[in-house]
Amino acid sequence: MQIVCWNVNSIRARKERFLSWLKERQPDVVCLQETKVVDSEFPADEIASLGYNCAVHGQKTYNGVAIVSRLPLSNIQKGFGDHQDDNQSRIISAFINDLRIISVYVPNGGELGSDKYAYKLKWLKRLRAYLDQTANPEQEIIVAGDFNIAWRDCDAAHPEAWRDSVLAHTSIREAFAPILSWGLRDLLAEKEPNGGVFSWWDYRQLSFARNDGLRIDLLLTTETIANKCSKAWVDKEARKGEKPSDHAPVFIEFAR
Repeated sequence: MQIVCWNVNSIRARKERFLSWLKERQPDVVCLQETKVVDSEFPADEIASLGYNCAVHGQKTYNGVAIVSRLPLSNIQKGFGDHQDDNQSRIISAFINDLRIISVYVPNGGELGSDKYAYKLKWLKRLRAYLDQTANPEQEIIVAGDFNIAWRDCDAAHPEAWRDSVLAHTSIREAFAPILSWGLRDLLAEKEPNGGVFSWWDYRQLSFARNDGLRIDLLLTTETIANKCSKAWVDKEARKGEKPSDHAPVFIEFAR
């Protein structure tokens, strides 16, 4: 079974690229982030024509997450469900039989010390509470998405340049640690322990051509799935060509 996470940076702008990629790669499940459209404008019919089901949680212009699956999706939940006032569409979950898929788009955080950074730290606490209250590490669970966190130095081509940023500062790595310690494993990190494999490259300064990137798109799984994972990789081909997303799809493959 192949599961993918991909920040498409606008499904409207990247629709034809995504449909072509989906038809060619034919993964089982794709967790999307930054779809940037309301639910009614998500191209669900065109995706369905390729044999996929969709669960969508979007908003106009910003954010937006989705799960695209060959298999039927059930028990779809949008948002944290914690009754906190929050109009940002950043998390959606669904079940495929007994496998739970959670697609997340963690806030970027703006600048250290800003209100946006405080929101990011709070959001990560809410994610940990969400896992505590709605899930069990003994279950088959995948949390996939753009975490906007390079949690190891080797997840940046130039770690010294990012050390004081909202993506790699010690404080954000400390805030991320409880997500992993809940009972999740970072499968690409395990397959590539020395790092140097990235999923995001700035559009500017020929960053992709120079491989000056970050690994901020993660597929985290519970032990049951991690032990069955045979491969984890980044589809850099999808980052090439005209008007790509600044992120590339990240794959995991496991027996099921």
